[in-house]
Amino acid sequence: MPSKNLPMARHTRSQGWLSGLNFFLADVRDGLGPFLAVLLASHGWRADDIGYVMAAGGIAGMLATTPMGAWIDASNHKRLLLASGTIVITLATAALWTAPSFGVAVASQVVTGAAGALMGAGIMGITLGIVDQRDLSRQLGINEAWNHAGNMVAAALAGLAGYRWGLSAVFVLMALMACAALACLRKIHPQDINHERARGGDLTCNQPAQGSSPSPSILRVLTDSRELGLLAITMLLFHLGNAAMLPLFAQSIVTRGLADPSVFTASTVIVAQLFMIPVALWAGWYAARHGYRALIIIALLALPLRGLIAGLWESPWALIPVQALDGIGAGLLGVALPGLVACILRGTGHVNAGLGAVIAIQGIGAAMSHALAGWIAHHFGYSAAFVALGIVAAIGLLTYRFGITSQVHANSLESSPFLSTAPRKKPPASKTSSRERALLP
Repeated sequence: MPSKNLPMARHTRSQGWLSGLNFFLADVRDGLGPFLAVLLASHGWRADDIGYVMAAGGIAGMLATTPMGAWIDASNHKRLLLASGTIVITLATAALWTAPSFGVAVASQVVTGAAGALMGAGIMGITLGIVDQRDLSRQLGINEAWNHAGNMVAAALAGLAGYRWGLSAVFVLMALMACAALACLRKIHPQDINHERARGGDLTCNQPAQGSSPSPSILRVLTDSRELGLLAITMLLFHLGNAAMLPLFAQSIVTRGLADPSVFTASTVIVAQLFMIPVALWAGWYAARHGYRALIIIALLALPLRGLIAGLWESPWALIPVQALDGIGAGLLGVALPGLVACILRGTGHVNAGLGAVIAIQGIGAAMSHALAGWIAHHFGYSAAFVALGIVAAIGLLTYRFGITSQVHANSLESSPFLSTAPRKKPPASKTSSRERALLP
C-alpha cells in the first residue's frame, strides 16, 4: 500500500512546488516591470523614448509567443526550457542595469520579451501536464494567486530596499527571486508531467493516446476557431488600453515630484496584487461552475473606469482605485484566458501554441500601447493619454460582447459549461457524450 501511495504523494508535492514556482517567477518574467520606466526616467529619458523601448520588448514577445508555445508543446524538457528563460532574463536585466543606453535598453527588452514568452508557455505546459481538465480551473486560480502574492511581496521588498539603498536594490532582489524559482523548478518531478496532456492532445486520461489520428496543424487550429479569433482581437484591444497604464501612471506621478519613485512604484504593484489574489481564487471557483466568458466580460468592464479615474484625478491617492481595478481585471483574465483557450483547443495537441497565438495578437496591442501612450503623453499630457487608453478598452468590451452574442448559437463548443456564461445542469448520464463528460466539472 505505501508503494501505491508514493506516486500520488510525489505528484502532490510537485503541485506544491508549482505554487512556489509561480510565486518566485512573478518578479522575474517581466524583468524590471514598472520599475523600468522609473529607472529610465531617473536617467533623464523622455516619455516617448521610454515608450519606444517598452514597445520593442512587447513586439519581441508578440513575435515569440506562438513559436515558443509550439516549442513547449513539442518538448519533453519543459523544466529545462523554463530554467533557461529565467537565466536569460536575469542576464539581460543585469546588462540594462549596468549600461542604460538606448541600444542596450532595446536589446535587453527584446531578449526579455522573447524569454518571457517562453516562460509563460512553460508554466502553462507544466500546469496542464500535472493536472487534468477537471482540476484545471482550480489550479489556474491557485497559480494566479501565488503569482500575484509573489508580485506583492517582491514589490514591497523592492520599495523598501529601493528607498533604503536606491533602485539598484530592485535588481538584486530580482536575481534572488530567480535563484529561488530555479530551486522550486528542480523540485518538480519530471515523471509527474504528462507531456501529451500538457500539449492538449489528451486531457481526459493520464497516458498518451495510442493509435490516435494525427493532430491538426497549428495554422488550421488557429484559423478554424471563430471564438479563438474573437478572443484574440478582444485581447489586442484590451492590452492596447491596459499595457501602458501602470508604467505611465507611475511615471506621471514621479515626474511631477509628487512621490518617492521606489515607494510609489512599489505601492502601485502592492495595491493591485492585494486585489488580484482573492479575485484569482474566486475566478477559479467560478469558472469550474459557470464558465470563463463572464469573467472576461467583467475584466473588460474594469479597464475603461480605471483610465477615467487615472485621467481625471491627478493625485498619488488615485493609485488605490486605479490599481484596485487593475487587480480585478488582471486577476480574472489570468484565470479565464488560458482556461478558455484550453477548452477551445482541447484534443488538438496545440493548446500552448494556440495560447501563444492569442498572446501574440494581444502583444501587438501591448507594444502599440506603450508607443501610443508615450506619444499622447508627450504631446497632449498624461490625462489625455489615460482617457484615450480607457476609450480603447471600451471598444474591446463592445467587440467581445456583441461578438459572443452573434455566434452563440453557431459555436459548437457552447454546450460546454466551461465556456458558458450561465449555469447549466448536467445532462442525464445516458445521453451525455464522451466529449461532454470530459468537460463537465
